[in-house]
Amino acid sequence: MSAVLAIALASFAAWLYLLAGRGLFWLARERDGRGESKPPVCWPAVTAVVPARNEADVIEQAVSSLLQQDYPGRFDVILVDDGSNDGTADRALAAAQRSAANDRLRVIQGRPPPNGWTGKLWAMAQGLDAAKMATPDAAYVLLTDADIAHQPDVLRGLVSRAEAGGLSLASLMVKLRVDTPAERWLIPAFVFFFDMLFPFAWVNDPKRGVAAAAGGCMLVRRQALEAGGGVAAVRGEIIDDCALGAQLKKQGPIWLGLTDKSHSLRPYGSLADVWRMIARSAYAQLGYSLFNLLGAVLGMGLVFVAPPLLFALATGPARWLGLAAWLMMTLAYQPMLRFYRLSPLYGFGLPAIGALYTACTVDSALQVWRGRGGQWKGRAQAMAGSS
Repeated sequence: MSAVLAIALASFAAWLYLLAGRGLFWLARERDGRGESKPPVCWPAVTAVVPARNEADVIEQAVSSLLQQDYPGRFDVILVDDGSNDGTADRALAAAQRSAANDRLRVIQGRPPPNGWTGKLWAMAQGLDAAKMATPDAAYVLLTDADIAHQPDVLRGLVSRAEAGGLSLASLMVKLRVDTPAERWLIPAFVFFFDMLFPFAWVNDPKRGVAAAAGGCMLVRRQALEAGGGVAAVRGEIIDDCALGAQLKKQGPIWLGLTDKSHSLRPYGSLADVWRMIARSAYAQLGYSLFNLLGAVLGMGLVFVAPPLLFALATGPARWLGLAAWLMMTLAYQPMLRFYRLSPLYGFGLPAIGALYTACTVDSALQVWRGRGGQWKGRAQAMAGSS
């Protein structure tokens, strides 16, 4: 057997497995509007904790969406101003005043993170401490980002699901923006790759060890969080949401699904913006391991890049196996494209998108090796937990 034919067979077999054997992730069936739970008889108290660092351009919309939740129980919001210098706190307070909800928003000034903590997790820890003091009876904490806007019924749905399922965590993969060309080409693939890496059906299965969460919107049972060591247990993690999901799955079942009721306000207007977003955490996902990096590059090349190259350059069976693999990946991408209401033709570009994500991953490693890994809001946070 020639090397080219061996590569073609491996690529074809990989896509057979991805389509049939990885939790059918590509169907994107785990969504907040499916299998909705019966509302609880008594609505537990909830406190939202929002870490914010220089979010003046989006914080008013995010805070307003929280204060306008139609939640029947007690719901308060704590915003941790993590060293902002753009008036983030003032704009948040202005949003609360316009919503006539000054009494339900508390803004606290965050302290600089100590060694071993990422900035976001340290801000979350301070917010959680303040929440416990202010509302010690709150059964849940809603951890949500400062650039996320929620429709009014989001919290009601999350609590209903968590109460009915006895969940430690209910998390929503919020809908990201696809307004610019860079977003339309690259952002749906980000969610697709995330679901491929952490199949949502497996995350939601208590019998499987796969765990993940989406940091933009996480409803956490306070008792489970404290039993798992709180956010201090994951204080140095760049990919803090997935680390927290793993901690909480040890305490009880968790749930993760797509939603179009919560959406990101953060634009990624150019390729450079998306590149930075990916490169910030890609090497951390590989455990800062050179061996894992080499494996990821080879794997992405085999699965995404090889099929169109085989179709274009190979002959005989290798060529048609390459075409079959390319068509399978195009098919697999269609449900995510429909979710984002994009043309199915974007599916044929997935090999190029995979190649670009691979380049971002290599760049992520280079940044870490240069001491600039995990750049976010002026902080280099990669491998913070090693301090």
